[in-house]
Amino acid sequence: MLSVLRNRTYRHLFVAQVVALAGTGLATVALGLLAYDLAGADAGSVLGTALAIKMVAYVGIAPVVAALAHRIPRRRLLVAADLARAGVALALPFVGSVWQVYLLIFVLQAASATFTPAFQSVIPDVLPEERDYTRALSLSRLAYDTETLVSPVLAAALLALVGYRWLFWGTVIGFLASAVLVVSVVLPGAVLAARGNPDPAAGAAGARSVGARSVGARSLAGIRLFLSVPRLRALLALDLAVAAGGAMVIVNTVVYVREELGRPAGDVPLALGAYGGGSMLVALLLPRVLDRVADRTVMLSAAFAVAGLLTALAVVATAGGGAWRWPALLVLWAGLGAAGSLILTPGGRLLRSAVPSADLPAAFAAQFSLTHVCWLLAYPLAGWLGATAGLPAATVALAVLALASAGLATRAWRTAATVADPVPATVTVRPHRRQARRPVHRRPLHAPSGRALVRHHHHRHPAAP
Repeated sequence: MLSVLRNRTYRHLFVAQVVALAGTGLATVALGLLAYDLAGADAGSVLGTALAIKMVAYVGIAPVVAALAHRIPRRRLLVAADLARAGVALALPFVGSVWQVYLLIFVLQAASATFTPAFQSVIPDVLPEERDYTRALSLSRLAYDTETLVSPVLAAALLALVGYRWLFWGTVIGFLASAVLVVSVVLPGAVLAARGNPDPAAGAAGARSVGARSVGARSLAGIRLFLSVPRLRALLALDLAVAAGGAMVIVNTVVYVREELGRPAGDVPLALGAYGGGSMLVALLLPRVLDRVADRTVMLSAAFAVAGLLTALAVVATAGGGAWRWPALLVLWAGLGAAGSLILTPGGRLLRSAVPSADLPAAFAAQFSLTHVCWLLAYPLAGWLGATAGLPAATVALAVLALASAGLATRAWRTAATVADPVPATVTVRPHRRQARRPVHRRPLHAPSGRALVRHHHHRHPAAP
C-alpha cells in the first residue's frame, strides 16, 4: 500500500492531508473547551449549533465552489482554502462571544468544503492506475482514522503543558504546512481537461458536460449528475448506511458508556478508539481484498452488516446487567468502524469510474454535499430520538434506516445494464442477467445517464475483437 508514496506529487499531497487533519483534530478539542469557557453548562448546545453550521456549510458551499472551480487553477484553490482555514484558527483564540464562534466556524467549514472535494478530484489524475488509486484511497481512510485516535492524545499531552488556546496555534501550523506542501508540487490540471474530452467526436457531448455550463447551472449540475447515474445513486444510499452507524457512535457513545453501562469517563475514548481501530484495520487490508473481490460485493455486504450490528446493539441496550455488555459494545463499535471503511474506501473508485474526468470535481463536490445531508438525517435520529424515546428505539430506527439504505443500493445497482465493478483490461465485463457476454469497449463515455458507464482503460494494446 505504501508503494504509492514513491510518487512525489502524491506523497506531498498525502502529507499535506495528514498535517491538516492533525490541526483539525487539535481545533476540535480546543473548540470544545472554548465553548465551555463561553457558555458553561450550555456548552453542549453551543457545540451542537456549531455542528449544524458545519453541515449547512458543507451542504451549501461545496456545489457552488465546484461551479467556480474550473476558473481557478486547482493548486491555487487548495492553497487559498488552507490559508483561509489558518486565518480562522488564528482568530479563534481571541473570540469573546458565542456568535463570533458561529461566524468563524462557518468560514472555517466553508473553506473545508472548498478544499476537500478539490483535493479528492486531484488524486485520480495524479494516480491514474486503478491499483495505485485504490491504495491511495486506503491511505486517505487511514489518515482520517489516525486523526481520530492521535489528535486527542496529542491534545491531551499539550494541555499538560499549555492552555487550550495554544492548541489553535497548532491548527494554524497544520494548515500552513499543508499549503506549503501543495505549493511544492505541480498538479496535473491540463490532464483533467484532456481526459474529459479526449476525442473530437465527443465534442458535442463534452460541450454539454458539467464543465461547459454556466456558473448557475454548474452549482446544481454536479448533484443532478450524481443522481442520474444508478451506481452513484447506490453510492449515496450506502453513504446513508454509513451515517446511520457512525451517528450512533459519535452521538451516543458517551451515553452508552456512562449511563447504560456505568463505566468511568476514561472508557469513552476507549470505545471511540475501538470504532477507529476497526476502520483502520480494514483500511490496511482492503487493497488486497479489492484485488480479488468486486467493489459491489464488498460495499453491499458492509451495508447489510451495519444494519445487523445496529440490531445487535439494540439487544445489548435492552439486556439487563452483566459484565459481558462492555466487551460486546467494543466489538460492535469496531464492527461498525470496519463496515463504514468497507463502504467509504472503494467509494472513490466507484465515482471515478462512473463519470467523465472533466466532471470529477463537480461529482466529488456533489458527493461531499449529499453525504452530509445523510449525516443531517442520521444525527437527529441518534440524538433526539435517543433522548425522547430511549436508546433502544433510536438504535432500532437507525438499523431500519441502514437496512433500507442497503436495499435501495442493491436496487439501484441492478438498474445498470452491466456490473460497474472495475475489471482488468483482459477480462470481459460480467454481463447483466439479460445481456450476452461481450468484450469491454474501451471508448470514453461523456454523458452519464441511467445506462451503465464502462470506465475507459488506458492500455497500450487494443482490446481483443
